Amino acid sequence: PAQPPRPRHGPAQAAAGDRMTAVPSGGAPEPPAASRLGLPPLAAYVHIPWCVRKCPYCDFNSHAAGASLPEDAYVDALLADLDADLEQIQSRRLTSIFFGGGTPSLFSASALARILDGMRQRVGFAEDIEITLEANPGTFEQAKFRDYRSLGINRLSIGVQSFQPAKLEALGRIHDGDEAIRAADMARAAGFDNFNLDLMHGLPEQSLEDALSDLRIAIAQQPTHLSWYQLTVEPNTEFWNKPPRLPEDETLWDIQEAGQALLAEHGYRQYETSAYAQPGRQARHNLNYWTFGDFLGLGAGAHGKWTAADGEIYRHWKTRLPKDYLDPDKRFRAGHKQLARDELPFEFLMNVLRLTDGVPSLMFTQRTGLSLGLLAAGRLDAEARGLLEPDPQRLVATAKGQLFLNDLLQLFLP
Repeated sequence: PAQPPRPRHGPAQAAAGDRMTAVPSGGAPEPPAASRLGLPPLAAYVHIPWCVRKCPYCDFNSHAAGASLPEDAYVDALLADLDADLEQIQSRRLTSIFFGGGTPSLFSASALARILDGMRQRVGFAEDIEITLEANPGTFEQAKFRDYRSLGINRLSIGVQSFQPAKLEALGRIHDGDEAIRAADMARAAGFDNFNLDLMHGLPEQSLEDALSDLRIAIAQQPTHLSWYQLTVEPNTEFWNKPPRLPEDETLWDIQEAGQALLAEHGYRQYETSAYAQPGRQARHNLNYWTFGDFLGLGAGAHGKWTAADGEIYRHWKTRLPKDYLDPDKRFRAGHKQLARDELPFEFLMNVLRLTDGVPSLMFTQRTGLSLGLLAAGRLDAEARGLLEPDPQRLVATAKGQLFLNDLLQLFLP
């Protein structure tokens, strides 16, 4: 979560992360309107790096919390981090904020209020800003979430992963299935009419019926959005060192096909590799990633992207370890990179082709400043292979291209 959701493609097309631009029902999601300066929209990702316990599959920058959290010191650091990044704002207001982790719901409402007040004072919010908080069922408290809602947080992303005891135990989760169901009820009771459920499939020894059972229970909670993605074993995780027994490719394929049909039957339209939403409930924050918008990356290990006044595009990343991030003698920014002209086609397409309806072709020039002609050779090759739709007005992968997105992207490498 400390950086945009990454493509993780296998036989059943997996990608992690939920991680709202209103769109016509059944239509292609369009990006939020650009600022008056003609720059891309601006969002903010705020990373809270602590959780109750590190899960064995997790490769994100998260750390088990101790007896107490350094809330005040961390909020001070976040706001100082923001001060150092104010050059990136360029008169834009924030269209979305995403609190990710770790488990941001471990922080008190007063700590989150300080962060939001500081961001509002320094940057300013769009009138219809979307503010999302990641939370886990094991950290739910009714009063706490009512307080979060009163701060202006208007969307939750609840990390359920599964409702089945054996699967939750294998994943190292601290909640059970009943707590996950109660979490959705608590979200509604606290005033959240917009929330996402994070759900995994391809779990250790999972059958097709196991996966569909999880989906049916999730759908019954009536979330406005579902992030449904395949578990992948990543380096630097416990699962990497002690791999669990995962389903065979044939089972993964069956799960993917049957699950997509079930979601569509209940009105959840797939608009991105692993994202499904009710009409008009696409995640605005992630749409900004996938349409190559700009975003501030605040917090330990967070990544950001910005477009300079001269049109050059940069990425940056912050100091990873919380103890170093909190050290007043160290800089927040661990590094940054200007994207070279020949890197931009791949960088742009790596994001926009995740969207099932793609984007208007002209967005390539709007977001990169480059001529659409630079994509011509790759487009012809991709269309000939059946990976890209032969539509000059849009950049959109075919169904085959969605399944083999890595192969499609290789055609646009510098």
